[in-house]
Amino acid sequence: MLLTPARLRSLLSGVLAPGGHVALAALIANDDFRIDGERVTLTIRIDGTDADAWEPIRREAQERLASVSGITSALVVLTAERKGQGAVAPEAASGFAALAGIRHIVAVASGKGGVGKSTTTCNLALALAGMGLKVGVLDADIYGPSMPRLFALKGQPTVKSGRILNPLEAYGCKVMSIGFVVDSEAAMIWRGPMVASAITQMLRDIDWGALDILLIDMPPGTGDAQLTLSQQGRLAGAVIVSTPQDLALIDARRGVTMFRDVGVPVLGLVENMSYFLCDACGKRHDIFAHGGARREAERLAIAFLGEVPLDMEVRRRSDDGVPVMIAAPDSAPAKAYRLIATGLRERLRGLQPAAI
Repeated sequence: MLLTPARLRSLLSGVLAPGGHVALAALIANDDFRIDGERVTLTIRIDGTDADAWEPIRREAQERLASVSGITSALVVLTAERKGQGAVAPEAASGFAALAGIRHIVAVASGKGGVGKSTTTCNLALALAGMGLKVGVLDADIYGPSMPRLFALKGQPTVKSGRILNPLEAYGCKVMSIGFVVDSEAAMIWRGPMVASAITQMLRDIDWGALDILLIDMPPGTGDAQLTLSQQGRLAGAVIVSTPQDLALIDARRGVTMFRDVGVPVLGLVENMSYFLCDACGKRHDIFAHGGARREAERLAIAFLGEVPLDMEVRRRSDDGVPVMIAAPDSAPAKAYRLIATGLRERLRGLQPAAI
């Protein structure tokens, strides 16, 4: 069957909006659908105060689309804007029962892209797991999901029951990413409310089980996605990743300011690509300068968690889907990640001594 927006709308003709008088198909437009091969996403725009009433309709629509021959993945999201408050995710009104078994949720963020935030998140998760902790990773970078590649994970999450999905697992970590349900080459041309809705559903509709820590790989910047996670994600704190040069640190400061403004503790700063050790001559090269993040941490009165060297093995192993923490656990980068993980764990113990 040819998947077209008009055809998909007709398949939902029997689904009624809250109140039972209006068909859902009459309230959605063709451009509310996104079709990527055999994967379909539908965005339903609603009044945020009606979130609870709309949830059964969202679930029914998603189940109907998922049952259609030729559709391998269906995602239906609710999105809304409240006057004077900007974009919000209406699912937040229903709560996050799936997070009840998670002791600490920590955002790993950066003010800009290209500083190695996702690679840091992946290896930090593995370092924490190596300490015997139960660890999960949520890839919230909607526009550039990296965790499927970093963890060498393919396929789609299985359904546990109803709308609840099981995360995928690799190297002892549970992982969820939008990259598991959309085509890897698809351009995610989503408005802010759509992004916020997708992120909150990935938080709420995943069976994370009992975790000591859930790391959230945040999108770069300080936009709608970051605000949604900060306000709705029950964050214990945030870790900021930066490179040493001034341009990156300017953006890192914005990240620190954002988290402080929304009441999320900044647990520390990580300096990535801190220095390069030449294999041939053994000489250390400070390609992006050095020590800028440590000085910035002191200036901002936050902890400096550590520095990770620029190492070709990190890049190569990441591309192969075998992170350096697994492939080369005795390497300098792996030792740096373990040091950062130890510092993060101590910071979390300072917040709740008995919790981790």
